[in-house]
Amino acid sequence: QVQLVESGGGSVQAGGSLRLSCAASGATYSSYQMGWFRQPPGKGREAVAVLDSDGSTSYADSVKGRFTISKDNAKNTLYLQMNTLKPEDTAMYYCAAGPGGGTWYEWGQGTQVTVSS
Repeated sequence: QVQLVESGGGSVQAGGSLRLSCAASGATYSSYQMGWFRQPPGKGREAVAVLDSDGSTSYADSVKGRFTISKDNAKNTLYLQMNTLKPEDTAMYYCAAGPGGGTWYEWGQGTQVTVSS
């Protein structure tokens, strides 16, 4: 079983950057599908970026070209580099792990990102 802990959230002005981290423990997650999700205030949770076990990535249209998902297997850590942040990126961000196919078994507790205009 994998435990996930996010960090790196904060408050930035529009146009700024943040890097979120998701430290995994309890299992080696290199064979898992990993993802970043977000939930804006008053809205549902949405997928932001997914990294498959084969290394392929996918992104929500709203973040393509601005966000990059990556992982460091040696550190068992997943990252989300967020550049050119916009106020609409304001949300609680969660990382998740699963076996693939859009099934997510484990979730972190979330880290807040607030972007001011």
